[in-house]
Amino acid sequence: GEVPGAELIGVPLEAPNAVHGVVHVLPLMTVSMTKGTGIVTSVPSDAPDDYRGLQDLKEKPALREKFGVKDEWLFPFEPVAIIDVPEYGPLSAVVACEKFGVKSQNDKEALAAAKADVYKKGFYGGKMVCGPYAGEPVEQVKTKIKDEMIAAGVAMPYSEPEKPVMSRSGDDCVVALLDQWYLTYGEEEWLEKARRCLEKMETYNDDTRKSFEHVLGWLHEWACSRSFGLGSKLPFDPQFVIESLSDSTIYMAYYTISHLLQGGVDNMNGQKVGPSGLKPENLTDAVWDYVLLGKSISDANLTASGAAREVLDMLRAEFMHWYPLDLRVSGKDLIGNHLTFFIYNHVALFEEENWPRGVRTNGFMMINAEKMSKSTGNFLTLRGGIQKYSADGIRFALADAGDTPEDANFSLKTADDAVLKLTTFVNFVEEGMSHLGEMKETKGFYEEVFESRINRAVKATEQAYEKLLFREALISGFYDMQDALGQYRVACGAATQQTIGSMNKELFLRFVRCQTIILSPLCPHTTERTWELLAESGMHGIDTSVLNSRWPEGGEINEDIIVSAKYLDDIKCNVRVKVNQLIKQKAKKGKQAEPAVSDKKEHLKIFVCKETPEWQNFVVSVLKSGFNAETKNFEENIEKKVLATIPADMKKKFAKKIMPFTGKVRDEARGGAGSAAFERTLPFDETKLLQDDLDLMTSQLGFNQITILGSDEAAEEDVAIAADALPGAPSFLIC
Repeated sequence: GEVPGAELIGVPLEAPNAVHGVVHVLPLMTVSMTKGTGIVTSVPSDAPDDYRGLQDLKEKPALREKFGVKDEWLFPFEPVAIIDVPEYGPLSAVVACEKFGVKSQNDKEALAAAKADVYKKGFYGGKMVCGPYAGEPVEQVKTKIKDEMIAAGVAMPYSEPEKPVMSRSGDDCVVALLDQWYLTYGEEEWLEKARRCLEKMETYNDDTRKSFEHVLGWLHEWACSRSFGLGSKLPFDPQFVIESLSDSTIYMAYYTISHLLQGGVDNMNGQKVGPSGLKPENLTDAVWDYVLLGKSISDANLTASGAAREVLDMLRAEFMHWYPLDLRVSGKDLIGNHLTFFIYNHVALFEEENWPRGVRTNGFMMINAEKMSKSTGNFLTLRGGIQKYSADGIRFALADAGDTPEDANFSLKTADDAVLKLTTFVNFVEEGMSHLGEMKETKGFYEEVFESRINRAVKATEQAYEKLLFREALISGFYDMQDALGQYRVACGAATQQTIGSMNKELFLRFVRCQTIILSPLCPHTTERTWELLAESGMHGIDTSVLNSRWPEGGEINEDIIVSAKYLDDIKCNVRVKVNQLIKQKAKKGKQAEPAVSDKKEHLKIFVCKETPEWQNFVVSVLKSGFNAETKNFEENIEKKVLATIPADMKKKFAKKIMPFTGKVRDEARGGAGSAAFERTLPFDETKLLQDDLDLMTSQLGFNQITILGSDEAAEEDVAIAADALPGAPSFLIC
């Protein structure tokens, strides 16, 4: 029958494993009335819901009166320490409620956050502080305590869905007690093999590896059969079919020989006899054991199968050529079941040399940073996307969408822009091929820069592809390559079609070849066209298709010359910005721009700092002393340390420069330069580099005259400007 909950309040009970002999039933607002009896054992030391429920009753007399709770059922009881939880201590619920600002049972969001954090850290890092298992990890003793309670008759196994499950008819689903077959995942020897396999696998992302480790930690018996639906019959109990997540966990082994058993796409259902001549009845257990596991097959079993030994040898050789599996790509939501089953079943069936080598997981797809939804119109089919943006435009945007297991963001603008970018690249190649005869053979400074940047991009792209980082491959293999091309064209005066012939012919062809090959995995249709153009030019070593090409050989990467070119580019950029600022300032005042800041610019003075100032050396030494090269980070409050230790006279004299310089070096160290940020010696002579580039700089910036001076060579009226010069960052004056 049914018992009203109100009649149960105050009933004395004996709770299993409790330190109190008798406890009383009390009301708790957060108990789910749809699960079990609705009565749970309260653990106010480690469950934020339980602790807050206890405190609400103690702190609110009106609440006690409402439910008829007597003081003697409540006030003698305080939280009892059970588990020492990292970051929380032995009374984790108490600390968590304070940390997350939980004031009552009505603070549902805060309670949920506190509960999630405490339960996670308690299970994986907590240690028992009471009972016979004191000092042991919770993760290890949980099953032991459960088994002991069941054996003692004070507990029983109970199963329920993790969250509400609704049938297609709209009914709530419950767990039924039926005959069931289980796979004993978690069995000690089997688990050890699975962990050893995972340890050697490439997961391409630490989050993926941690997710697998987490699942291996909790996954045990798994119901692998069901009595209805689609699926393979359970061989030893054909009244059941294998449930979908447990089925087909080694199907990739079949891929290695499917072309021999079935043939091509015209026989997907396998109704025709394939190239091997084998029929389904020929594929006995003994045949599969030989082909996939390498177990010997006797003459009797061979005769019984009706298969020829040379045919089975062919299948075995094909399997051994392709296995082990190098890479499995799937959704991250399957780590909790199917992908972990994939590991378990491989290590159960195959020898270690044929265990999987890699798994890469991905999240779901968003469009323009929003969830895909037909109802809102934020939706794109593959066919519709190809029709609108082309196959390569879609592939380009997919590569740009992200490399992590987090949900990828497909940007429609990126897809749209890709069409223009790829078309521009093809047009450039076509135009260049028509001017090959005009291109120069000589090489200079900017040719060396261009060549080094090509080589660097090729190397970086190869590394990105090896790690399956397609967004990184797109950045280095297209954006960086196109940027290198753009800067080279500006430097050599080939920024327009009319002057494209001023490029170096050898470098032009190498650029097109490298760009075509390293972009081909992402945009094969575009690169097939540019490869055809290379073939038409008569370039040596060009095959009929880019798909047959080898990866470009890496050339020398001269980082010093790349840094030198960036130095020059930064100066030109800074001058242009300053010119634009001066023009805007004049315009705001309603005055016509002076000649020096108009289209006819007169004189630019560049002041080079030849020796690092003492105050900079001091700042760098302080930053260096507080830097961790491994983490690429500084000790706390490093900026305050700089100000506190720098000499007073130096601090007063350079007050406006110290913190900007500190921030610049700090950000360089954190941003990837690491300890190299503290090296203030440049790999080139600033003055010589500027003098060598003087003609081009004068032409590009449009000044009548540019003068390069040491900061100590400045005229009296220019001393203040010259004093702003730093090593690697000259100051300048427009006059």
